[in-house]
Amino acid sequence: MQNNKESSIKNYIPSTYKPGIDPELDLQILIEKCQKALPSMNEELIRKAFRFCVNAHKGQLRANGEPYYTHPLAVAEIALHEIPLDDFSIAAALLHDVVEDTRFSLKDIQAEFGSVVANIVDGTTKITGIFQSREISKAESYRKLLLSLINDVRVILVKFADRLHNMRTLDNLPEHKQQQIARETIDIYAPFSHRFGLGRIKWELEDLSFKYLNRTAYDDVKKALNATRQEREEYIEQFIQPLREQLAAANVLCDISGRPKHIFSIFSKMISQGKTIDQLHDLSAIRIIIDSTHNSDCFLAYGIISEIYTPIPERFKDYISVPKKNGYKSLHTTVIGPKGKRVEIQIRTRSMHDVAEQGVAAHFRYKSETLEPENRMWEDKELEEWASWVRDVFDNAGEEAPQQLYESFKLNLYQNEIYVFTPKGELRILPKDSTTVDFAFDIHTQIGYHCIGAKVNGKIVPLSHKLVTGDQVEIITSKNQIPNRDWEAFVVTHKAKSQIRKFLNEEKRNKVRNGKEIWEKYIRKNSVHFGDDEFDKMLLTLKYENKTEFYFAISLGTLPPSLAIDKLREKSKSEVVEPFQINKTLVLDTVREGSSDIQIADGASDSKDLMYSYGRCCNPVPGDEIVGIVTIGHGIKVHRENCKNIVDLLGKKSSRIVKLNWSTLHDGTYVAAIRITGDDRASMLSDITSAIVGVKNTNIRSVNIDTFDSVFEGVVTVYVENIDHLEIIFKRLGKITGVKSVERYSG
Repeated sequence: MQNNKESSIKNYIPSTYKPGIDPELDLQILIEKCQKALPSMNEELIRKAFRFCVNAHKGQLRANGEPYYTHPLAVAEIALHEIPLDDFSIAAALLHDVVEDTRFSLKDIQAEFGSVVANIVDGTTKITGIFQSREISKAESYRKLLLSLINDVRVILVKFADRLHNMRTLDNLPEHKQQQIARETIDIYAPFSHRFGLGRIKWELEDLSFKYLNRTAYDDVKKALNATRQEREEYIEQFIQPLREQLAAANVLCDISGRPKHIFSIFSKMISQGKTIDQLHDLSAIRIIIDSTHNSDCFLAYGIISEIYTPIPERFKDYISVPKKNGYKSLHTTVIGPKGKRVEIQIRTRSMHDVAEQGVAAHFRYKSETLEPENRMWEDKELEEWASWVRDVFDNAGEEAPQQLYESFKLNLYQNEIYVFTPKGELRILPKDSTTVDFAFDIHTQIGYHCIGAKVNGKIVPLSHKLVTGDQVEIITSKNQIPNRDWEAFVVTHKAKSQIRKFLNEEKRNKVRNGKEIWEKYIRKNSVHFGDDEFDKMLLTLKYENKTEFYFAISLGTLPPSLAIDKLREKSKSEVVEPFQINKTLVLDTVREGSSDIQIADGASDSKDLMYSYGRCCNPVPGDEIVGIVTIGHGIKVHRENCKNIVDLLGKKSSRIVKLNWSTLHDGTYVAAIRITGDDRASMLSDITSAIVGVKNTNIRSVNIDTFDSVFEGVVTVYVENIDHLEIIFKRLGKITGVKSVERYSG
């Protein structure tokens, strides 16, 4: 009875019908498509998710004026046919924007649809914000993305479907938005889809991005391809005909087709080779898909092809015996065809083709019929390898600066691969141009730290030696060897770069601590006393940017403590001011243009134009009790009244101290430092930064977090308007699970 209903619905749908007119009809069409495409399906789950989606987005419209639910519906159909995924993923695709764009929460999704769907929706919602404009959150956003993939690969696959539909409908957005989304897509989503083996999705994302980023070049390439289409189609048919006959004679059942290369790849080849489109001969590729489960049939087909057309030996690639890291398997060859033209050929079985087109999703769909949804992810070797790659990037993200993480991440997504071997014959897959140091870190981090050389195919080579496919590599180590800064310039893998930076940063921290100990011991021994201002001036005189670089130089021995003391005494002597010289007239003679944030406390003189600066040791903000230290030529240095660097001066009632008030005219933002301690856990940094940014869109200047066993301690520097603003941040931070203390930081 159900089938009759579906048939009748299909029969009366007008050819011009578009989704968005009748939600119930849209639902029935979706159900029919699911029944045909899915090995098994929970129909009630799909119906319930669709109706929940329509209700949640009721009244919302897309940029083209269509009901908003047509977008998640389109995403669900992409996830169904083009990636493709299972029924839980289809439900999650229908609901993927609900938490972010409607009044419903993740708890509502969990209650209505269970943990599997809720987790996919949650992961998709989180990684939607990966391109936040704030630099401080970028690295943590990547970590969120990677971690979500480890939990369930369907998160990123649904996100691919979402991004693909957004790119297909980009015409409805303003130009600046088109450029932004296209740049995000070509930088991250396209290479990421390549890593997950989604070949066709990657090509379309690249072409659509190219269309909006360089419309003139896109149109030129497309126009040139259209102009020669008939000629190319005739040539391909002429090329294929003898192949079809000879393969059929050998009882090799297969489909043979020619496919044009996508526009972006053609343009990239034009740029890299410095040629015009007329000078490129390989604008199309031949694909042979064999109806067999035996890999040997692919090699049989290759042998037959080689008898018909002359192969170019160096262009033969065997990705069947040694698959790519994303699971891709195929034979690639280039032959000389009629009229002397080069033609690329790909030979693969039907199952290999499914993986080439659908990547990780192909494995996932095969498993969906027999396994429970929470177990489908890890019952397949290829899926585990994808997760291992993601986990490796995640584990080795370390303490990289956001931009470093971003750049190395993109680099690792796009790189081609080489296949090299250990002395025992174990295969290791590395990016193209990897060195012996990359190989050493791929084996083990400690081997990377202590490698002093390598033997490649039995010959000693330098650490910077670039490996090629087929090399057998033996790493030579020494316990006395440690990484140096030069290594970072020639390694290419994310793991090697991040581990080298991690080691060097830790080594520098140790030297800075040692330098500080040497300095403090020296000044105690020589009974030298000075304030924060004097120390800052000494750093300026010696041309060190900060205390860290100063202590580092002392530890290395490039700056003797005695020289620093001499400079300190010279600077102090030149700035000695007798008590009777320090008065309000002297202070008010040092002026700057514009209104002042501070005033002399007794108000005896007009103090609107004071020259002043804030002490970096205590970072006063409006609302703090403040005093100033008068200097010659530099105006007033403003400190909090309880700043440890002026407590002694206050006790002695120094004539250099003046009592200050905040002006009622003050505005803008001020630097404040917050010290936080608590239990270390996943996403703690994200929770901290989110809590801070959530208070009046507070800007974060810097974050410095250290962990010790299961405890973290950190200092976050922020821009605040006044002490009340800072107190609100304190309260928000104190409510975070695992945070033990929040206090003002001075130092």
